[in-house]
Amino acid sequence: MRAQATEFLRALRRHRESGASGAGAPGGGTGAGASAPGRAAPPADDVDAVRALRRAARRISGTLHTFQPLLDASWAEEMRPELAWLSGTLALEHAYASRLERLLQALHRLSGSAVFPAPRPVGRAAATVPAGVPAPARPASPDRGSLTVGAAKAGALLDRQLTLARTRAHSTALQALGSSRFHAVADQVALLASEVPLRATGRPDRGPATSASGPGTAPFDLRPLAAAAEERLTDAVTALPLVAAGSPYNAQALVHGLSPDPAPHPQDAPWHQVRLLLRLHRYALEALAGADTGDTGDSGNTEAAVDVRLLAAGEALDRHRDASEAAAAAAQAARTPRIAPATAYALGVLHADQRHEVEAARYAFQHSWRKEPIRLP
Repeated sequence: MRAQATEFLRALRRHRESGASGAGAPGGGTGAGASAPGRAAPPADDVDAVRALRRAARRISGTLHTFQPLLDASWAEEMRPELAWLSGTLALEHAYASRLERLLQALHRLSGSAVFPAPRPVGRAAATVPAGVPAPARPASPDRGSLTVGAAKAGALLDRQLTLARTRAHSTALQALGSSRFHAVADQVALLASEVPLRATGRPDRGPATSASGPGTAPFDLRPLAAAAEERLTDAVTALPLVAAGSPYNAQALVHGLSPDPAPHPQDAPWHQVRLLLRLHRYALEALAGADTGDTGDSGNTEAAVDVRLLAAGEALDRHRDASEAAAAAAQAARTPRIAPATAYALGVLHADQRHEVEAARYAFQHSWRKEPIRLP
């Protein structure tokens, strides 16, 4: 936790420095969240710093969730929702940009159309593309009938809706980084970097895998809580319909996924929960590996943090999340009033394509999960 808090503070300093670099522009400002209107796009360093802030906040929050019984109760209960708010707020802009890029690429692949808008640049690309320069045209593909007719308008509709959502998310993130709420979180993380507020009473028995907040502090056994996180993950995976996910394209699940209900399909929720629990399990393994390394100085104990099976399963669940959210965005666009039938048809095909990707990701997960764990030497 102290290492992640240090990473958080390092990313915050980079963000403030990149924000101050634009202070010379008219109307520019300094400090966290400052953005000069004269700048066409945030610097690459600023984008990387925000990403590092989000990653550190997410890891600290996950560690608090797993090892909360060892920490000061009031402090942990206060910090967890604040860190979740921060990481969630900072993740929205990138999520909308990635979703738009995914959907436009899928439209291009399905229809061969080259006339719908190119996705907005994301991350480093946003800092290197000058304002006003048109995106390069895609190579044209053979006409694919009625799908091509509506693909251009479908792409334009998705571009308008998701770009507007991304712009609002960017403004929200800037406001959050300049708010007193964020500065209060940063102050708490700064204290965490120097000392972890451990529970004063009821300390567990000492064990080989331990962590301490500083010199003279009695160590804690982290293994029972890490084992509990693994057990929660195992129980959640056991509840998944892995038999139905035994083929890369599960037609029966796809039919249910095409429900006209605007709410997220109930089939997706358990998989999203497994993704979160898998992340917590990985963070717990990293905490154990870091504690072992700090106590014994043996870097070989860090092998638990690089389980290839967990990494592959996590990547499959990330693809599952991206595809399910992209399918929901396509369905939402198809509900826009007074759109042309060809546009609605293209969006329907796009929605079905992303639901196919959902089923393929589920198949990839069960294929990875059922393998024996592989430890890197």
